[in-house]
Amino acid sequence: MQRIQMTEDLSFSRIIHGLWRLSDWKQSKEDTLSLIQHNIENGITTFDHADIYGSYTCETLFGEALALQPSLREKMEIVTKCGIVLPSDNRPEHKTHHYNTSKKHILTSVEHSLQQLKTDYIDLLLIHRPDPFMNGEEVAEAFTQLKEEGKVRHFGVSNFKDHQWNMLQSYLPCPLITNQIELSAYHLENFEDGTLNLCQEKRVAPMAWSPLSGGAIFKGEDEKAVRLQHTLKKVQEETGAKGIDQVLYAWLLNHPAKIMPIVGSGKKERIQHAIDSLSIQLDHDQWFEILQTSMGHDVP
Repeated sequence: MQRIQMTEDLSFSRIIHGLWRLSDWKQSKEDTLSLIQHNIENGITTFDHADIYGSYTCETLFGEALALQPSLREKMEIVTKCGIVLPSDNRPEHKTHHYNTSKKHILTSVEHSLQQLKTDYIDLLLIHRPDPFMNGEEVAEAFTQLKEEGKVRHFGVSNFKDHQWNMLQSYLPCPLITNQIELSAYHLENFEDGTLNLCQEKRVAPMAWSPLSGGAIFKGEDEKAVRLQHTLKKVQEETGAKGIDQVLYAWLLNHPAKIMPIVGSGKKERIQHAIDSLSIQLDHDQWFEILQTSMGHDVP
């Protein structure tokens, strides 16, 4: 498994396992542990969470499985996110859906995550969404305290545009080390608006959520999806890929920005498909053919 060096003391597996649907998989603790072990044995050591996933239950489910074999914690990197507030039976104090990046909320969220994940530290904490009410000084105070206490090793953001990244970074004593953004052959916004360029400028490897476009391409319910199906199947035949999902992963993995796709499946065979896509090389013609198919027109 390829690894991406995030900092001098932290590296991630090139393929990341996303747990946002963990509660939907209806697994036993033992089954979840088996999935974690399978991933680690196959080189996927980085696991992506957020406090809100599964209406605030997915971190708990993961932690219960990890508690069955605590020694696995030393073999993995845990990422989690905070900043989104959702009304939930599991958080009855939440009245509305909003964002909260106050110092108090960040510190409280991290304490909850540590307890639920059954760990003493988080490798990477992300602010989940840009907060229009963000106080950069408070975020900096929270990050500094968490790092000094050894509860969080490093920090980053998710879904931030360049001006939002630069504003927050200007307050922080430590560098943001990643931006988790939506990237896929179907969803080109972050390719086109400079967000991915900023990652390359800052020498920051981005994490890609929804690399398979949430299944939109497979459903083929719109003109773009139908176009992409045709081109992806063509490239699949040319490369010997086992499915168009592998071509979609390869399209991201071949990009020079060192994109790390997040695989959000609970099925070992689908995870293996993502791992195997690391060996698929696309040439410039194939990469741009997929891009232009998605755009619906030739490059300028």
